[in-house]
Amino acid sequence: MKTKVKELATVQMGYSFRSRLESVENGDVSVIQMKDLLDDNTVDCDALIKVDMETVKDHHLAQKGDLVFRSRGQVINAAILLEDPGKSVVAAPLLRIRVTKPKSILPEYLNWYISQRDAQVYLASRTKGTVQKMIGIQAIEDLEIALPSLEKQKAIVELVSLSAREQVLLNAMAEKRAGYVSTILMRFVREHRE
Repeated sequence: MKTKVKELATVQMGYSFRSRLESVENGDVSVIQMKDLLDDNTVDCDALIKVDMETVKDHHLAQKGDLVFRSRGQVINAAILLEDPGKSVVAAPLLRIRVTKPKSILPEYLNWYISQRDAQVYLASRTKGTVQKMIGIQAIEDLEIALPSLEKQKAIVELVSLSAREQVLLNAMAEKRAGYVSTILMRFVREHRE
C-alpha cells in the first residue's frame, strides 16, 4: 500500500529570520540550520546556536521525531531529530516534517524511506532550478510512501541501524589495520637500512 506524505504528516516551512543569525550566549531559543544536519541523516543538537526571539509560536517549535528536510542544494533528503532539541526552531529554507499518524508510520521509517532510490527519483524529478536546486512543499506532500505494518517498519529501522553500526565498526577496523601494517612496514624499513 502506498500513501502520500500529506496523509501521514504535516510539512511546514522553517522559521524565516529577517536578519543574519547572531548567536547569543543566554538566548532562549535554539536554531536548527543546514550545518546541523549530519551525513547519517540525523540532526546534531549539541552545537545549535541560541538566539533571542521575542515571540515564537508553538507551531514553530521542533520536537523529537521531527524530520528536517533540505529543500535546497545538491542533496535532497531529510534528517531526523532523535533527541529532544529543547525549545528550538527549524530555520528556513529547511522544512519541518512532523508525523501526524504515528499508528501508521514511524518517523524513523519515513526518514529512511525519503533517502531511498524510489523517493529520490521522484524528488529529483520535482526539483526546480539548475544551479541551486529547490523543492517545494507540495512535491514533498505528494511523495508516495510504501507503507508496511508498524512491525515491519520497526524491523527495517532496526536493520538499518545495525547496518550503519556495522559500517562504523568495519571502518574503525580498517583504520586500525592500516595503522598496524604501516607500523610493521616502518619497523621493517628501519631494521633493514643499508
